Amino acid sequence: MSDNPLSRRELLRNLGISAALAAPRAGLVSAQVAQHVHEAVAQEKTAAPKSEYAPKCFTAHEFKTLQRLSDLIIPADDHSPGALAAGAAEWIDYMASNSPELAQIFTGGFGWLDHHMQQHHAVDFIDAKPEQQVALLDVIAYKKNETPENAPGIRFFSWARNLVTDAYYTSPIGIKDLGYMGNSAMSEFHVPEEALQYALKRSPFA
Repeated sequence: MSDNPLSRRELLRNLGISAALAAPRAGLVSAQVAQHVHEAVAQEKTAAPKSEYAPKCFTAHEFKTLQRLSDLIIPADDHSPGALAAGAAEWIDYMASNSPELAQIFTGGFGWLDHHMQQHHAVDFIDAKPEQQVALLDVIAYKKNETPENAPGIRFFSWARNLVTDAYYTSPIGIKDLGYMGNSAMSEFHVPEEALQYALKRSPFA
């Protein structure tokens, strides 16, 4: 990663633009920006006490919610670790700390999840039973289930699912999971369709 502050600012400026304007889809972030964010997060952890990442955008409660979502979206299996171990939550938090638009999407989404769970189970999403969490995601994972009540949740989960996928498949763990052995530069990043299908099959709500 370049140590040039101007280069870093340019990368993050482009990130903010893409997050604000692009449709929520896997491959939203360019390979250059994705790699920059992974490296920046690694530097943050190296410099932190106990090498633990401190959220830069989200509250502790929001960050725990994001970690749980990432674990549900791409869980660990017998083949490889999942999105939680790959640092998807840290990656998204760092991106959101540099993009007010993205931060608003996620903070609003966390609020919707908590409000829904409070209405139906009298607890926040992170404190709900695993089966309650999965049942909710099983509904908002599909646009065909859209109602006036859950439409905001469906839109948010589309962002969350695709950015977790981006974070995972641009991480060292995700790259290894794909069986990628090369080390060549990419001008742009697109999650392979087979990888998306594999990620969905690993998810308990697929």
